[in-house]
Amino acid sequence: MAKTRKDLRGRVLRKGEVQRSSDKRYMYTYTDPLGRRKFIYANDLAELREKEEKLLKDQLDGLDLYVAGKASLNDTFDRYISTKHNLRESTKSSYTYTYDHYVRGTFGQKRIAEIKYSDVLQFYYYLLNQKNISLGTLDTVHCLLHPTFQLAVRDEIIRKNPTDGVMKEISRESGKNRGARHALTVDQQRKFMEYIANHPIYFHWWPMFTVLLGTGCRIGEALGLRWQDLDFDNRVISINHSIVYYPMNGSNKSVLRVALPKTDAGIRTIPMLDIVKDAFEMLYEEQQETGFNETEIDGMSGFIFCNRFGSVPNPQTVNHTIKRIANNYNAEEVVQAKKENRDPVILPNFSCHHLRHTFCTRLCENETNLKVIQSIMGHKNIETTLDIYAEATEKKKQESFENLAAKLDIF
Repeated sequence: MAKTRKDLRGRVLRKGEVQRSSDKRYMYTYTDPLGRRKFIYANDLAELREKEEKLLKDQLDGLDLYVAGKASLNDTFDRYISTKHNLRESTKSSYTYTYDHYVRGTFGQKRIAEIKYSDVLQFYYYLLNQKNISLGTLDTVHCLLHPTFQLAVRDEIIRKNPTDGVMKEISRESGKNRGARHALTVDQQRKFMEYIANHPIYFHWWPMFTVLLGTGCRIGEALGLRWQDLDFDNRVISINHSIVYYPMNGSNKSVLRVALPKTDAGIRTIPMLDIVKDAFEMLYEEQQETGFNETEIDGMSGFIFCNRFGSVPNPQTVNHTIKRIANNYNAEEVVQAKKENRDPVILPNFSCHHLRHTFCTRLCENETNLKVIQSIMGHKNIETTLDIYAEATEKKKQESFENLAAKLDIF
């Protein structure tokens, strides 16, 4: 039988109520609509219960507004996200950040029952043309708004979902494309890595980019690698978690957290290429002299990659470094190509995720078993693997015909 909790005066406390031993103050714990633990405090029990009653009334008032169709889009989104109990914490944080950044302060303040198809259309064009976001980012916003409105439809707060068909019209009329990621060519990949290896400043980045291009890891998965995740005897890398930067409430700062991979399929093992093994061994030898990463994140330590401050690098720092290296390389390559009277091999604007895409493309060019590719990449859906495979094989098809034309002498 559960033991009844009492305060220091012997009064029975309700569920969620405690009296703190440190300062004798009363505290009530509850969960808000976003699933976050919240607390209210009081100097005496009567005051605490007044606050509890007010909290309950506020929550019921919010429900009344929702049922009456007077709730804002913000209220409905908060209600929607609170129902997503199976979302990973990193995914929920990303959804909330995106909504807060693009919707909450403007369009989100409208009453949900008053929002029409044309309102959504105008808002999307505002984001595209005034805020200059990409069509891909707009897709992300839409993927939050559409189920939010759909929840209101199912609750019979509104009759139709005003976001239905909006993205189809936007895609047809806006003249923008989604900016599909393209892999580096073999020449670009080789030039990028050779430039880093031979550069007096950037050479210390060679191991990290070798690992990214030799494993296809997401940047958070790579930064989260620990020495214990490597099996040198069996030449296997275990991917079982990732590093995520969560935005801190009420500030522009972020905090490092450990999260599970993007999907369950992300928990996997990756064979260790010789060049990747060399990169890890190089890092280990360096850190034996300079010191290992002593950062502890959510109880985990022993992280492989280390910045100059002795902590785990920020993914944005890695992306900024790629841009800086590519710009420097391109400037030098243009001059060198002119001296040698040849066309320069120019590096495009790319990010860490393009390196993952590049690895997957090289894998597709050399492996025909789609299930093997899907497993190594940690793709949840085979369609993602098929899209990259189709792009890779399209290039191979052209090369195949060029080889055929060179060998056939029958026309």
